[in-house]
Amino acid sequence: MPKDSINQLSQEELIQGIKENERSVMSSLYIEVFPKVKSYIIQNNGDEDQAKDIFQEAFLVAWQKVKAEEFLPQNSTAMQGFLFQVSKNKWLDWLRSSRFKKESSLGAISIEVADAEKEFLLDERLSMLDRAFQQLGESCQELLKLFYFKKMSLDKLAQSFGWTPKTAKNNKYRCMESLRKIINS
Repeated sequence: MPKDSINQLSQEELIQGIKENERSVMSSLYIEVFPKVKSYIIQNNGDEDQAKDIFQEAFLVAWQKVKAEEFLPQNSTAMQGFLFQVSKNKWLDWLRSSRFKKESSLGAISIEVADAEKEFLLDERLSMLDRAFQQLGESCQELLKLFYFKKMSLDKLAQSFGWTPKTAKNNKYRCMESLRKIINS
C-alpha cells in the first residue's frame, strides 16, 4: 500500500487490506487501536499483558468478520471503532467471568474483613456511648437529644426549658462535659 498511515486509507481500502492480509494495514491498525484498548483495560482493573491478550482476541474476531464480509463500514473510523468495541466487550466479559472473580476474591476477602472490623469498632463505640448517655441525668439526656438529634437551636432550647439562651448554652456544655467524664472513666 502506498499510503503510510491507517488514517490516510479509506474504510474500503482498509477492509480490502485486511481481506488480503496486507501486513502494513494490519500493523497500522494495531498501532492505531491497541494503545486505546490498553489504556481502557488498565483503567478498568487490568494490566498490559491482559490488554495484549484481549486485543489479540478482538483482532481475530474483527479479521474473521471482515473475511466473512459481515462487517460493513458506516463511517471513516468504523473499523477502528469496531475493533475497540469488540476489545471493550471482551474485557467486560472477562471481568464478569468466574476466572476474574477467583483471582480477585482474595483481595475482596481482605477488604470485607477490614470493613467488618471497622463496623465492629463503630458498633462498640456506639454501644459505649449509649451506656454513658444512659448514666446522664434525665434533663441532660433530654437537652442533648433535642440539640443533637432533633437539631433544635439553642434559642428554641432556651424557650422550651424556660432559660435564657446563655443558660441553654452553659447547660449544654455542662451536659457534654459530664458525658465526656463518664466515657473517659
